[in-house]
Amino acid sequence: MNTESLRVVYFRRMAVIGVLLALCVIVMGAWVRLSDAGLGCPDWPGCYGHLTAGAAAKNAEAVNAAFPHRPIEYHKAVKEMVHRYFATALGLMCLILASWAIANRHDPEQPVVLPLVLVGLVIFQGLLGMWTVTLLLKPLIVVLHLLGGLATMSLLVWLAMPKKRAATAGEPARRQPWTARWISLPTLALAGLIVLVAQIALGGWTSSNYAALACPDFPTCQNSYWPEMDASEAFVLWRGLGIDYEGGVLDHPARVAIHFVHRLGAIVAAIVLGALSIRACRFGETRAIRTAGAVVGIILIAQLILGPVMVIRALPLALATAHNGVAALLLLAVVRLNRLVRS
Repeated sequence: MNTESLRVVYFRRMAVIGVLLALCVIVMGAWVRLSDAGLGCPDWPGCYGHLTAGAAAKNAEAVNAAFPHRPIEYHKAVKEMVHRYFATALGLMCLILASWAIANRHDPEQPVVLPLVLVGLVIFQGLLGMWTVTLLLKPLIVVLHLLGGLATMSLLVWLAMPKKRAATAGEPARRQPWTARWISLPTLALAGLIVLVAQIALGGWTSSNYAALACPDFPTCQNSYWPEMDASEAFVLWRGLGIDYEGGVLDHPARVAIHFVHRLGAIVAAIVLGALSIRACRFGETRAIRTAGAVVGIILIAQLILGPVMVIRALPLALATAHNGVAALLLLAVVRLNRLVRS
């Protein structure tokens, strides 16, 4: 049976709170980006030199004189600042976890290295958040900021789970599939995680380059199953400094290429994650693994429904934000499944 001390149990409960905070930050970040409020506050860490959007709005005349290139829009500024407040709370939670881990480092069940890695990651996330604003929504920085947030959530999920499974006496042994001789369940789970992260990065690239509506029809794209595209311009990672990316800078054929590749990635991710879900459900060694496999399958189906509906409905903010949130939940479920099969 699991014999973790009470202090380790409390540590894992705090990590669960951190997971929920990270999920909120990720969803709110998507909401800010999709509502074109990413530059609602053109400076960092404050907003037009103030701690709150309200204080900046009260001094609108002075603020607009100081930032003539980007006059204040309160409804955008408040979204950006609320997102920053939640991100700050997440950073503080990660610091608390690291401090707790150091204080309890003599407990053999207490993780120490990962909490410290988490603090380093959160600091880097803060820098990426600053660069997102100061580099004017450069797509590469936006995608790295998204992946950093997801990595933070994934590490918190890992810390929230015990190192070892509790005893599962009485559970019948599961027959292994014939495919197990070529690829084991842990290997398939890792492959699913890699494919999902790549697909999420493609989604971030699509959003940050304003390519989500480049293909307004489904299942075709521009009324074709293989539309005209400009792949050579679509995936240029760095275009220099001083470029304002709000609204996007790519021509339509390049945006079509980005959107179309994201759709192809969705097919690959659906196949790999679908196979992982079925394999875990049918041949998982424990009830926890089988349940985790079913959760992956359910969230995957929801995401595969959300994507086309979002396109057909012309990218309403609520659906687009939900699409990002469900992607984060899918990653959470796949990380949890990886943790279970490696316990």
